[in-house]
Amino acid sequence: MPARTRRTLPLASAIALVALTATACGDGADAASGGGKTQVRIAYQAIPNADLVVKNRKLLEKALPDAEVKWVKFDSGADVNTAVIAGSVDLGLAGSSPVTKGLSAPLDIPYKVLWIHDLIGENEALVARKGITSVKALKGRKIATPFGSRSHYSLLAALDSAGLKESDVTLVDLQPQDALAAWQRGDIDAAYVWTPTLTELAAKGGKVLVTSRQIAEQGKPTADLGVVTDAFAVKHPEIVDAWLRAEDQAVKLAKSDPAKASAAIGAELNVSPADAQKQLAQLALLTAEEQQGADYLGKPGAPGALAGDLRDAAVFLKAQKAVDAVPDRSVFAKSLAVKELSRVVK
Repeated sequence: MPARTRRTLPLASAIALVALTATACGDGADAASGGGKTQVRIAYQAIPNADLVVKNRKLLEKALPDAEVKWVKFDSGADVNTAVIAGSVDLGLAGSSPVTKGLSAPLDIPYKVLWIHDLIGENEALVARKGITSVKALKGRKIATPFGSRSHYSLLAALDSAGLKESDVTLVDLQPQDALAAWQRGDIDAAYVWTPTLTELAAKGGKVLVTSRQIAEQGKPTADLGVVTDAFAVKHPEIVDAWLRAEDQAVKLAKSDPAKASAAIGAELNVSPADAQKQLAQLALLTAEEQQGADYLGKPGAPGALAGDLRDAAVFLKAQKAVDAVPDRSVFAKSLAVKELSRVVK
């Protein structure tokens, strides 16, 4: 058996904690503010993509003056899944691995993949201490990554490519900021995490051994995905459409005027616009029209290759005993919100 250290809150306890917030927020698609406005609750993460542009520039609030938009910050896709289960968010960002877990048993979360926030590139990587110059040199070492995350998925792919088995290393289950603290204490030898923690580790003498862009080129792509609960999508299609248009607008701004987009992202991450622009450049962003391509979400009647990528992630999660079984590809194909996406592409 592989050596592992897990430091996570049991799912039932985590759901109970989040449910306290959910009680105050309402019950999913029926959530409303005290003033009678429909409330849309959005889970976001500190990732330098166009979602932060939407938040910072209040694109959704401007598009929905009669709704109350509430942004809720989370540290990982696993936490977003917990919040969705508790009924405290309607839309959210999570990595492809947590979304795969959400769509598989035992979670079977009733949500759909609405958007590809970004394709992971150099913004997520395996970084090791000075003196460790290759993935193969990590044999016998201690490596941190959030278990069940897309980073965990990429880490195991990197180990396999280097001829190492999971049992050849000691894996430690840590969120990015906890991994940074462990690094500073000298408790770990390497970490597979994303920016801004990745940037901090590199600045503290870490050496990047392999990036998620390189892992994707080896046939194991990962992404940050936008999900919407089935109930909210059915009850509030106009809000879903407005959200999609806002995300598309932000992506187009990031492509046409990265300096302006980076200023918004930097304000959200509390970093300089120049640093934000460097981080933004490490991601691949897609417009709504591009996401209709066969390699991504696809179109009604022709779901894209993302369905197959999610199933591949399910195979990985099953091997980790993180899901009960690997769903058929058709399950993931049905979870792609291609109908909703098609409504906003002209």
